[in-house]
Amino acid sequence: MVTTAKTYHVPVLLHESVDGLDIKSDGIYVDVTFGGGGHSKEILTRLGERGHLYSFDQDADAENNIVDDRRFTFVRSNFRYLRNWLRYYQIEEIDGLLADLGVSSHHFDDETRGFSFRFDAPLDMRMNKRAGKTAADIINEYDEGKLADIFYLYGEMKNSRRIANAITTYRQQRRINTTGDLIAATEKLMRSEKEKKDLARLFQALRIEVNHEMDALRDMLNEASQVLKKGGRLSIITYHSLEDRIVKNMMKAGNAEGKIEQDFFGRVSSPFRLINNKVITPDEQELQNNPRSRSAKLRIAEKQ
Repeated sequence: MVTTAKTYHVPVLLHESVDGLDIKSDGIYVDVTFGGGGHSKEILTRLGERGHLYSFDQDADAENNIVDDRRFTFVRSNFRYLRNWLRYYQIEEIDGLLADLGVSSHHFDDETRGFSFRFDAPLDMRMNKRAGKTAADIINEYDEGKLADIFYLYGEMKNSRRIANAITTYRQQRRINTTGDLIAATEKLMRSEKEKKDLARLFQALRIEVNHEMDALRDMLNEASQVLKKGGRLSIITYHSLEDRIVKNMMKAGNAEGKIEQDFFGRVSSPFRLINNKVITPDEQELQNNPRSRSAKLRIAEKQ
């Protein structure tokens, strides 16, 4: 089992995702989710002297894992700005792009960031700690209807309206500042037999809203379709149905909405060709070594 930066993160579907890039030794590749550097390091082992890897991460903590290699460039930025940064480095086309869309174990295990309901911590949840609203800002400032929409759309919670009502009622008495406050505000609506699953969905919904994850993913995929050269590969690991639907739609239809366009002869017009029609999932050994990988799905496509 490969671990990166000690406890930072265990890369998921490491060899399968990098194999999916079909790496050329002199190619230019992008890892848009650097994290602990596991996937990036594997890509570098397959590149020759003339190859190059650009890796993105907006989290300052990821900089501690930067690779000392002249074939490597770290970009501290959200991956939604992919094309602008590549232009900055005078790169017009790339041979492949890898994304592991899961939140790293480092974030869940960091007691100070508010990503996990296991610790009583400030409700932050920002990947980029320098900008944007925190989860506490959202919980205390959004109206009841907007909160309900977030919990339903991003957490797929059927009782989203009741949860939103409980939060707005609680915050009338005191501001919700910590993960413990949020749990206290909603605990009566958490089913005892499924409490952890319900809380995970609640925290997932908040994290997605805080970091604008779905919008950023759409932007990145659109830009990737423009910078990938013909024959270039997309290798993307997803973890929940919302992001997986967007990735699947982009690979099959060429857009995040899944709108199928056909030419005069009825052939589907898409910039991509699917490499694996069936998603790749972790094998039993990986599931035992890394339980966080259990919901991972890998999709690979080639630019036509």
